[in-house]
Amino acid sequence: MALKDIDNKANEKGKGVAGLWTFVKFIFVSLLAMIVQFALLNLLPLIPFIKDLYAQNRPFSWWVFFCSAEIGGLGYFIVNNTANIIAQIVSFFVNREKTFNSSANVAVTLPIYIVFTLALIAFSAWLNPTLKDVFIGFGWGDALAANTATMICSAVQFFLYFPVDKILFHKKKEEAPAEKKAD
Repeated sequence: MALKDIDNKANEKGKGVAGLWTFVKFIFVSLLAMIVQFALLNLLPLIPFIKDLYAQNRPFSWWVFFCSAEIGGLGYFIVNNTANIIAQIVSFFVNREKTFNSSANVAVTLPIYIVFTLALIAFSAWLNPTLKDVFIGFGWGDALAANTATMICSAVQFFLYFPVDKILFHKKKEEAPAEKKAD
């Protein structure tokens, strides 16, 4: 059964079921974005340039952002934010196309999404290393601390993105004339 068929069946059941189905699709897209983010979080440090940044063992501090040497400094800052940005790019296009079936103008929605995403990434860029530093202080290993901090930030982003995406992607795609006649 195609996703479009499931969407149509959910819409036939009413707004409540259709809304619940949209939320379920959003959960799956968020999981996809999280897989992308976790893969990059764990693969990017293997790149020689990034590995060298970690090995320099220098803290990174700029404005409200701080990554201690113990958690990877500038290397961790770059890896964490690159992984987050790429995950959100994936999320934008998949949510627009598949979750919300939206034909909202990308030229309008993408800049709004980017501003919102930059604000959330800035928040996560502060929160994630702060949490990782706390977890390292508890004696956790580097990977466990990084992944747990990323899970917490991803959960915060998940609950903030859904209502924003629902507003941004409100314009539904029109069915093609042949599809309308078939119903």
